[in-house]
Amino acid sequence: MIKKGIILAGGMGTRMSPLTKAVNKQLLPIYDKPLIFYPLSILMLANIRDILIIVNKGQLSQYKKILPNGKNLGIKISYLEQDKPRGLPDAFIIGEKFIGKENVAMILGDNFFYGQNLSTKLLENVKLKKGAKIVLHKVQKPESFGVAKINKDNKILSIKEKPKKFFSDLAITGLYFFDNKVINYSKKLKFSKRNELEIVDLLNFYKNKNELSADIIGRGGAWLDTGSISDYYKTSEFVSAIENRQGFKIACLEEIALSNRWINKKNILNAISFYGNCNYSEYLRDLLKK
Repeated sequence: MIKKGIILAGGMGTRMSPLTKAVNKQLLPIYDKPLIFYPLSILMLANIRDILIIVNKGQLSQYKKILPNGKNLGIKISYLEQDKPRGLPDAFIIGEKFIGKENVAMILGDNFFYGQNLSTKLLENVKLKKGAKIVLHKVQKPESFGVAKINKDNKILSIKEKPKKFFSDLAITGLYFFDNKVINYSKKLKFSKRNELEIVDLLNFYKNKNELSADIIGRGGAWLDTGSISDYYKTSEFVSAIENRQGFKIACLEEIALSNRWINKKNILNAISFYGNCNYSEYLRDLLKK
């Protein structure tokens, strides 16, 4: 059972400059909430309560203003600073002490997931005991993503990064589940031509041992990457459309925590006081009436 999770919220956000010159990308709003709320909500929906957020050096104080330590949500949030981007697997080297002897989930701080059966899938994936599991999503332009080919048992047969010729239309999303071997495997990786540790190389460690499987987000589910200005605003429009049409909020952290019985109504009142007079607070007030 996976009980620990990492949110990788570093990176320079250069594709969204000049917006990201002053503010970390994960703290910019996706409709009515900071982007960081969305990946955090995924870990919470997976019943993960011990969470490490890895941020850029010098930006820690920004995060602690909105997410101090998680106590208000009935979870534990800790932080580590990354002096410069060194690739996704570096998160497991930086976070070695946090991970300890446990298995771990990792989600990228700019990834957005949505779907009716998402919680069920997450709770199933955190049962992982051995190996690694990635989450795949069908895309129209696989040449823009790392993609995977699978067999009928959802075992990974092969992985390619941004293939020029059609190989598979199943893109590798930014949500991963690993056993504890991920720390040692990450340490064995060599830096690529980009001078980074590559997630594909890490996944191939598991694939070569026949220990890499996949879960697939099917029709009705959504995975959006907010790495560019265009994708960022498309995601915000998606959240706005869902919330205003259906009347519930995506990634309301307090609602998830209350549903899981990690907090009580007093905590909700404290959250309302913290956020002040806003639409988000109005939503929290409505929760108290239910």
